[in-house]
Amino acid sequence: MVEANLIVTYDPAHAGSAKEEVDRVLKEIKNEAKHLKSGIDGIFNTRVKDARKVVQSLVKLCKKKPDLFDKTFHWIPIDKWVKASIKDMQKELKKFDKAIKEKESWKMDLGKRKTDLHEKDLIIKLTEVINKPKVDLEKPDKIVKVEIIGNKAGIALLGKDELLNIPKLKGK
Repeated sequence: MVEANLIVTYDPAHAGSAKEEVDRVLKEIKNEAKHLKSGIDGIFNTRVKDARKVVQSLVKLCKKKPDLFDKTFHWIPIDKWVKASIKDMQKELKKFDKAIKEKESWKMDLGKRKTDLHEKDLIIKLTEVINKPKVDLEKPDKIVKVEIIGNKAGIALLGKDELLNIPKLKGK
């Protein structure tokens, strides 16, 4: 089964125009997406050639032409999908401990939909497997991204320019 390597969040009331926006901005950076079934309103599961490069290019595009981004909110690369159990997520996140250098700051960014897992408990349990002292919630060098969607969790370790948060970039 082909899995998404890029999640795009959007206004569920405008799914059609949001999908057009995804295709239009990707075309603008000479890329295209394969749209996969997500089963959840407000989320596009997509497959692109290189999700990190796509998002880096879209961050630059959004800074230059913010009006191109009207219906989408977040563009999130995903490295790996795991079962959305604390044990399985911890096992994957433990690998990030080696990938984050001692001098680098980091933060966890957690998104969750269609799950009863409690956010505060999740953050405590998931961050305890990363033994790096420099946590920076404002301008981290690395972002430990966890997107829980039902019984699956998309996980990625991202640089600061590998996550597109359109409302934040536009200052809304």
